[in-house]
Amino acid sequence: MSASLLRRGLELLEAPGRRKAPPGLQQGRDGPRAAGAARRRKAASEPRRNKATVKGRVVKSAIEEYHKKKAVNHLRANLQYMLKGRFVANKTITEQVLAQNRGRKSKDQPPKKVAKKKPEGTVFTEEDFRKFEREYFGRP
Repeated sequence: MSASLLRRGLELLEAPGRRKAPPGLQQGRDGPRAAGAARRRKAASEPRRNKATVKGRVVKSAIEEYHKKKAVNHLRANLQYMLKGRFVANKTITEQVLAQNRGRKSKDQPPKKVAKKKPEGTVFTEEDFRKFEREYFGRP
C-alpha cells in the first residue's frame, strides 16, 4: 500500500475539526526536540481514554448471563404435546420401526425375554403320602 493511500485513509478516520499539521511542518522553530516536548505536554493535559475497553461496550451482569445460558427443562411442555395427539400407531408397526433402527451390535439388541418358570408341584397327593407312611412304617 502506498504512503499516499495510507495518509488519505488516516485523514478519513480522523475526527472532524481536529486537523493536525503534517509531521514535517509540526516542528517548531526550536527544532525536533522542542516539538517533541510540546507534544508530550499536550498529551499529558488531555484526558486519555482507556484503551483496554471497547467503544460502546455495556457491562453485563453475571447473573443475567447465567440465567440466559441456564438449561431449560422442556419436559412438561413436551409431554403435553405428545399426550395431546390422538393418533396412536399400531404396535406391530412400532416394532418394525424399532427393529429397522436397531443396530447389528449385541449392545443394540433388546434383552431376550425369559419365560417364567412355573413352580413345580408334587405329583403325589396328601393321600398318597399317608398310604406310603402306613405301608413303610407299619402304622394303621
